[in-house]
Amino acid sequence: MTQATQIKIPATYLRGGTSKGVFFRLEDLPASCQVPGEARDRLFMRVIGSPDPYAAHIDGMGGATSSTSKCVILSRSSQPEHDVDYLYGQVSIDSPFVDWSGNCGNLSTGAGAFAIHAGLVDPARIPENGVCTVRIWQANIGKTIIAQVPVTNGQVQETGDFELDGVTFPAAEIVLEFLDPSDDGEEGGSMFPTGNLVDDLEVPGIGTLKATMITAGIPTVFVNAEDIGYQGTELREDINGDPEALARFEAIRIAGALRMGLISKPEEAAKRQHTPKIAFVSRPKDYRASSGKQIQAGEVDLLVRALSMGKLHHAMMGTAAVAIGTAAAIPGTLVNQAAGGGDREAVRFGHPSGTLRVGAEARQVNGEWQVTKAIMSRSARILMEGWVRVPADTF
Repeated sequence: MTQATQIKIPATYLRGGTSKGVFFRLEDLPASCQVPGEARDRLFMRVIGSPDPYAAHIDGMGGATSSTSKCVILSRSSQPEHDVDYLYGQVSIDSPFVDWSGNCGNLSTGAGAFAIHAGLVDPARIPENGVCTVRIWQANIGKTIIAQVPVTNGQVQETGDFELDGVTFPAAEIVLEFLDPSDDGEEGGSMFPTGNLVDDLEVPGIGTLKATMITAGIPTVFVNAEDIGYQGTELREDINGDPEALARFEAIRIAGALRMGLISKPEEAAKRQHTPKIAFVSRPKDYRASSGKQIQAGEVDLLVRALSMGKLHHAMMGTAAVAIGTAAAIPGTLVNQAAGGGDREAVRFGHPSGTLRVGAEARQVNGEWQVTKAIMSRSARILMEGWVRVPADTF
């Protein structure tokens, strides 16, 4: 029996923020994968090693977590006043699909750096030394992201002394600005799809919970930690090994997705694992982060824990951080209340790996809340570059 040979595709394995992904230039993909569809999805699943019933990704580039099961495509931008188009695919670990419904805020950092590395930014716009402003069109959600990427001797500076909780080693700081992050761009609705800052969310089998449902950065459902039996200090091992707890979170996520109009029936949630996110908030408390670092209540404004692709995230998704900063800036939301209420332009929140500061500019226009931008700092570093190989009969 003749077996398929392997083909090789130019690719870069890159860390962005607290995530990792396989980055491609659109022009380097096989022709059938340069357009959306089954061929592209099959390629990305094979690259990552999904679906994997062993949940290990031994036969692929993925790391069997939501933070490491990601692929990115970049190309010169089709939009005026932008440098690159950035398309992100969240690859399911155990099911055969790629979720294109949202952005990855962490890999947005990598998109800015990779755009320069890959020759997708006009050389005239890259300083010999200084900061290059990379204008990114986030194609999944139709939003603009500005990445301020440090440059030394005409190349992206990757090493530095900026420390990011959830990342082992320091690196160079990249500042991200998410412009007009409200509304996920897909539904065309309000930042608060229900019209309320806080809703009574009925969750079958659980009861009625207070919830803030927001589309900023990424659609997110926020609930109070104490309402679901938690302190807000939990780490991954406290939740991810408890199937009943994970099932409850999924029930809350599905109920929120229905109320937000993201799905029309519960069964659709299985094919939309990336959005919405589910997060729980609480007032500040002392806790020990996953690294062993002691976080004092006085160091943070609130505590937030969030789930991604059905598991508690080891740190915080970048897009969820945008949602946190936005909701914190709007008096009356559960996030704002957990942070002590009042007007806020920035918050520092505690997550399982440590702390993160995020800022947001919010204002009310004709009775509707609008956010002009959210800002946070991350870092990015190329881990490997060359070719990724997949069997020729993959797609």
